[in-house]
Amino acid sequence: MAVIAIYSMKGGVGKSCTAVNLAWNSATNSSRRTLVWDLDPQSAASFILNGDRHKNDRAQAMIGGDIKPAKLIKPTKIENLDLLAADVSLRGLDRFFFDLNKKKHLGKILRELKKDYDRIILDCPPGLTETSEQILRNADLVIVPVIPSPLSERALLDVQRFLDAKRRKHAPLLPVYNMVDRRRTIHKETLAKNPKWPTIPMSSDVERMTRIKRPVGEFAPHSPSVMAYDKIWRGIERKLSKL
Repeated sequence: MAVIAIYSMKGGVGKSCTAVNLAWNSATNSSRRTLVWDLDPQSAASFILNGDRHKNDRAQAMIGGDIKPAKLIKPTKIENLDLLAADVSLRGLDRFFFDLNKKKHLGKILRELKKDYDRIILDCPPGLTETSEQILRNADLVIVPVIPSPLSERALLDVQRFLDAKRRKHAPLLPVYNMVDRRRTIHKETLAKNPKWPTIPMSSDVERMTRIKRPVGEFAPHSPSVMAYDKIWRGIERKLSKL
């Protein structure tokens, strides 16, 4: 079993779409029992996967131990893929972790979930917070979407510096260039700095996901973005096999 976090300190980098499409590859192409755990209060991944909105927000109550995860986990329309949806209660998650003062709390929940799943994909909230520290400590791999621009690269560098300063064990960070438009000079110049990093092209099909509410592989199987996600997922599987 492995935990793969999709994380960025910066918002607007395509994190949730990346989480959903990689989870689709895990469930469909690798036939893994897969769970998407949406930890972002904006709940974009939950929206794409048709997560139900509850009358009472319960996501943080589950993390606090008041509700069992099984009560909130729902199957999606995709075989092998389940969803633990986010809601607005997660806005207070950082304060909860800070007050709890238990650095291994998230890891305890993940160990319970591991009994039922081969792959857990975490859609993480942006920022460098108590929540992200717990995630970085308990994930096996961290995929970091990076738009080919100086500000997005700077955000990645800030995370790397933060982790180095902490001098604590953490999961490997695997940057992925996202929303790539090779017609733009700034994108071409940025890509040239790290030619071996995986890339996901700018795609109207990915943008359509929020309207169609399905992973792009479900409705546009020949899209260049589908091939990019597939290649990245195969690389993740190879990386996990060596851990």
